Amino acid sequence: MKDTLFILLQHLVPQHLLSRLVGRLAECRAVWVKNLFINTFRKHYGVDMSEAVQPDPEAYEHFNAFFTRALKPDARPLDPTPGAVLSPADGAISQLGKIEHGRIFQAKGRSYALTTLLGGDPRRAEPFVDGEFATIYLSPCDYHRVHMPLAGTLRESVYIPGDLYSVNGTTAEGVENLFARNERLVTIFETEHGPMAMVLVGAMIVAGIETVWNGQVAPVSRQPRILDQFGETTPPQLDKGAEMGRFKLGSTVILLFPEGRMSWLDRFKAGSAVRMGEQLGQASPNQ
Repeated sequence: MKDTLFILLQHLVPQHLLSRLVGRLAECRAVWVKNLFINTFRKHYGVDMSEAVQPDPEAYEHFNAFFTRALKPDARPLDPTPGAVLSPADGAISQLGKIEHGRIFQAKGRSYALTTLLGGDPRRAEPFVDGEFATIYLSPCDYHRVHMPLAGTLRESVYIPGDLYSVNGTTAEGVENLFARNERLVTIFETEHGPMAMVLVGAMIVAGIETVWNGQVAPVSRQPRILDQFGETTPPQLDKGAEMGRFKLGSTVILLFPEGRMSWLDRFKAGSAVRMGEQLGQASPNQ
């Protein structure tokens, strides 16, 4: 009953208005406001500030600066295994496995269309049909910068407007097509092992999605927008483990790989905790 009420409430509340209001509060620089917000959050979630480059929570200019804080260089070592596919973020595995007939498993018998997730363009989705996916949930207490699982060159990025449902396990089990209906940023990279998609999914009270090459890209207008396509201009090239973006408040990253190009390590399953830089999978030798 509690879960049903939680989902019903999300249907009823003005998702975008609430999220944008929280976003404004999270950017407030009034000292007493931002310190109250930061310290309440830090104590409630038990945030470990010893890992941060700036360990003093009250030194941050606003809540969002605290929430997207940088970590010390040795806080998240990168797995050195050749061909390792790294976890892009701290969090927990929601689901991972095969993309079956162009559909991605969500939870308890629910799945959603790969093509819809990537913005409705079959050509964008085609390389990943029958490939591999991993959905990683970032809880509020996690480190919220997103890093590259493999070195890659950006081929395309697309902003897709949508709803702003929560992306926790309860909502994933109760809302149809959750990740393919929420606001999201689709990025397609070319790697030495073929194409790789990273989808950054917005959620309830997520105040923004940023990339290192474009700054804040969501929220923007309520229309789909191709943000990056490259002809004669040089596209961004990012090293393995390099930061590629960040969330202002928690959300989800979905990784997609083509069929036969990589495999997930057997020890990972739904509910497994992961840390950025940890080996999540193994890329296949170049084909």
